[in-house]
Amino acid sequence: MPDVLATRTFSFAAPERGACDVLVIAGEHSGDEQAERMVSAARAENPDLKVCAFGGACLARAGAQLLFDMTSFSVVGLFEVLKNYGFFKKLSEAVVDWIVKYKPKAVCFVDYPGFNLHIAKMLKERGVSVKGGGGTRMLYYISPQIWAWKAGRRFKMAEVLDSLAVIFPFETKCYADTTLETLFVGHPFLSPEYKPPVRYDANGEILLLAGSRGIAVSRIFPTMVGALRMLPEERAVAMYPTEAIRKILEDTLSRNPDVAPRVRLIANESEVVSAKAMMTSSGTMSLSCSLEGIPGAIVYRANPLTYIVGRALVNIKYLSIANIILDKPAWREFIQFDASPKPLAEYMRGCLGESARAEFLAYAGTLKSVLRAPSKMSAAEWLLARVSE
Repeated sequence: MPDVLATRTFSFAAPERGACDVLVIAGEHSGDEQAERMVSAARAENPDLKVCAFGGACLARAGAQLLFDMTSFSVVGLFEVLKNYGFFKKLSEAVVDWIVKYKPKAVCFVDYPGFNLHIAKMLKERGVSVKGGGGTRMLYYISPQIWAWKAGRRFKMAEVLDSLAVIFPFETKCYADTTLETLFVGHPFLSPEYKPPVRYDANGEILLLAGSRGIAVSRIFPTMVGALRMLPEERAVAMYPTEAIRKILEDTLSRNPDVAPRVRLIANESEVVSAKAMMTSSGTMSLSCSLEGIPGAIVYRANPLTYIVGRALVNIKYLSIANIILDKPAWREFIQFDASPKPLAEYMRGCLGESARAEFLAYAGTLKSVLRAPSKMSAAEWLLARVSE
């Protein structure tokens, strides 16, 4: 991210419909996608719902007035955030100023805890939120992974938030010792309306999912391409969420002209991909693929210093949410120093057959049984109920 961003100033439009019922803040592409499903369902139930958003193209597609595209500036990692501290400080102050000025009935934060919880804290200090003596309710959809690291955040969250909607059934217990209302609203990937973007096909391609954050993609995708080089009989399809990510994929392929003809690029959700196996980052899409029982591997590489610090702070054995739920490396993880093309290619060869499919299909069945716990309401119903209170 260029240093010029630190000097950027912000000016956001007023609500087009004169007022705002709910402001949605989704700082990265996966949150933008999940928020789209929630907002679309909520507006189908209540077409008069006035929604503004700091998010991305998905929320705009759901009918929200997009005030600023947050997804273009998503970063992850301690050192990456510190590098862009000035930019995010100015952005957060401008977002809070907008909320203070236009006073939406509710703010719904979607994941992205570093930025979102800071906003919630500032709104309490400014006396805008209910917890700060004001009238704007603070809602949070998709809990930070406090079961993995920084569990103490749950008490600070209870101090600034009014309601939390979680998508994993075991997460309600994580907040049982706080005063924060916590409701399981079902996992969006198991809702009847969800259409998986990928399906298993023994004659399909190898699916490459390098993620939605530019810096991470630039580290992960070359490893995937290197592994594909050692599988000369295979073709692959790489999905991208934004044009910025597409450019990174194209640049990588241009430096690997021997592999490039075997890789096609497609935009997310532009078609249902038929895949025989996958190499994917540890993001949200990896769970969607795992639920389809697609054999493959998890690949991730971070800034080396970020990785070292993260390993010291994070209290989990696995990076993939599917592996965390199963408590076993069902989808083998090639992380950081282990993420190199040769061992990855050797493992992937064992994923290319019907015998491998049976094993991963069984894992998918277990995942679905865990995530299909009954919920009292959907995310959209939760949002509408809390906005109208």
